[in-house]
Amino acid sequence: MAISLSKTFLSITHQFFPSEKCRPVSFSGREPQLQRATSMGFATRSLRVPRVSSKTSGSLSSSMDELDKETREERRVADVWREIHGVDDWVGMLDPMDPLLRSELIRYGEMAQACYDAFDFDPFSKYCGSCRFTTRQFFDSLAMADHGYVVSRYIFATSNINLPNFFKKSRWPKVWSKSANWIGYVAVSNDEISKRLGRRDIVVAWRGTVTRLEWIADLMDFLKPISSNKIPCPDSTVKVESGFLDLYTDKDVNCRFCKFSAREQILTEVKRLLEIYQLEELSLTITGHSLGSALAILSAYDIVETGLNVLQDSRAVPVSVFSFSGPRVGNVRFKERMGVLGVKVLRVVNVHDIVPKSPGLFFNENVSPLLMKMAERLPWSYSHVGVELSLDHKNSPFLKETGDLSCAHNLEALLHLLDGLVSYA
Repeated sequence: MAISLSKTFLSITHQFFPSEKCRPVSFSGREPQLQRATSMGFATRSLRVPRVSSKTSGSLSSSMDELDKETREERRVADVWREIHGVDDWVGMLDPMDPLLRSELIRYGEMAQACYDAFDFDPFSKYCGSCRFTTRQFFDSLAMADHGYVVSRYIFATSNINLPNFFKKSRWPKVWSKSANWIGYVAVSNDEISKRLGRRDIVVAWRGTVTRLEWIADLMDFLKPISSNKIPCPDSTVKVESGFLDLYTDKDVNCRFCKFSAREQILTEVKRLLEIYQLEELSLTITGHSLGSALAILSAYDIVETGLNVLQDSRAVPVSVFSFSGPRVGNVRFKERMGVLGVKVLRVVNVHDIVPKSPGLFFNENVSPLLMKMAERLPWSYSHVGVELSLDHKNSPFLKETGDLSCAHNLEALLHLLDGLVSYA
């Protein structure tokens, strides 16, 4: 049975194994960050919960069989990477959850989380708003060297846009930049990981908003044609949220870091890497959390619409987006155009998170097609793109419920759900 991209909402029944000993959650070998998690309302008390569902006894031989099975599956990532990246729109991979897809989602989610971990939030630092590490030290400094990627370029955006909860500025009179913020990075897989993945993987990771949610109100402005900001599009009715578009395309010619827009920085670097590795099997994977998810979808559209992913031998490099807790980006025409271009998007959300429900609270993909048709010309009519994987933090016995809405928006909690959930058909 095919999954309809126009209205896909997979609500999966998940269970946890409660028998694991309680200890802090950690991903990729990094030290657990209990202080930050607790401050946001979540009490994470479990490192890992078994990924493979089993109704048999916990005998050693059974455990070894499962371990061997997982090891064999891990070696087959190179054979199924196209399915993992949505060539069939993830049909049959989400319910029950495919273990290889789960591990890849967590891996790309950790690469999005790295944007938060590396960002300098300290207003008393001269380098507030920048990345705390150099490109060469990036993954090593975050204890993520085992991911097997090398950062090739950092991405900066101008902070002249009214997003006080996204852009951070230092209180020092002399700072590294008065109008720029570090917003993400471009990375490429090394030879070893490329062999395991079955292709050379180019990743674009966008930083989002980790705490307050006021930025939603800041951006709930109006839809405008994507072509109005000089992004090519043959259809003037294809529209996206104006704040996302401005953040992606604005620049400050007087700043050395954002003399070129985030869009120009991304397209230039992706083009350069595609030319370097054009003789290899390639993939373009774009990821982001929250506001970064919106930028990931915009940049994926841009790369394919401009034909940047088409190599000299006419091969089209597949472009996929792994989105975490992202808002709606554009109208129904934008969703349809993404489908025509073949951009694959898998959106992972917490059902209690308000961000994926915004903007477009009243006119969205969940209302009747007739009503959406009538509201098509309204500047507040939005539609999600791609396939949605919905998770529920209330199903986890290791996350404590609070009244803070931002808790349901937390990326580390979402990765905890992906890492610990066991899906049953």
